[in-house]
Amino acid sequence: MGAILKIKNLSVDFDNKKIIKNINMKIEEKKITAIIGPSGCGKSTFIKSLNRMIEEEKNSTIHGAILLNGKNIRDMDKEQVREKIGMVFQSPTPFPLSIYENMTYAPVYYGIKDKKQLKLIVEEKLKIAGLYEEVKHDLKMKATKLSGGQQQRLCIARALTVEPEILLLDEPCSALDIKNTANIEEMLMKLSDIYTIIIVTHNLSQAKRIADYTAFMLNGEIVEYGKTEELFESPKDIRTKQYIDGSFG
Repeated sequence: MGAILKIKNLSVDFDNKKIIKNINMKIEEKKITAIIGPSGCGKSTFIKSLNRMIEEEKNSTIHGAILLNGKNIRDMDKEQVREKIGMVFQSPTPFPLSIYENMTYAPVYYGIKDKKQLKLIVEEKLKIAGLYEEVKHDLKMKATKLSGGQQQRLCIARALTVEPEILLLDEPCSALDIKNTANIEEMLMKLSDIYTIIIVTHNLSQAKRIADYTAFMLNGEIVEYGKTEELFESPKDIRTKQYIDGSFG
C-alpha cells in the first residue's frame, strides 16, 4: 500500500529547547505503528505534531514537513487536518453530553443533518468500537457515567465518525485494567484493516502484540524504526536493546 504519511526533518522547540530532533520516517498505510521510549523522550509531542495540535501549545516552534498523501499538512486548514488525522488521548475525554450527542457532535459540525444518516453513523462506529451492544438502550445517558474502558472506546468511536484516514492514540490503555486493555487492542487490530493507526505506548508487550511497525524514541530522536518483530528480536542499536531489556526507562 505504501506510505500515507511522510515526515521530513521534523523538529519541535519549546522556548528554544529542542524536544523533537530532526525526525525522518514514513508511516505505512493501514498498519499499526507503535512509538515506544522512556517518559519524557518526546513521544506525545511527536504525535501531537502529526495533526498540528502541537501548534496550540504556547512557545512551540515547528520545523520540517509532514506530508499526508503527498500534501504538506501546514498547507492545509487545521480543521481539515484533524478531520483526516483523528486523536485519542491518554485519559478518556467524553464530552459532558449524552452518548448519542458525543457520537453526532462532529458529523453535525461538518454538516450532516439527516437523522437517519446520523443514527447509522452512531450505530456503525459504536459497533466497530465493540460498544454498541453495551449501550444501545442507553444512548441518552450521559457519557461521563460510562466506565473508564467504555469511555475510552466511546472516544475512539467518536474519532471515527468523521472517517479519518489516520488515528493517533496517546497511551490509550494506560489507565485501564487488563480486560479493557485487551478489548481495545482487539479493536485496534480490526480497525487497522480500514485505518492507519499510530499508538504511543509505554507497554512494550502491547507494542509486540499489536504493532506492525515500531519506532524507538530517545531524547527526541528516532533511534530505530522497523518491523516490530525485527526491532524486538534483533535490534540494530545497542540503546534499543538496552531499553527493551529494561536497562533504563
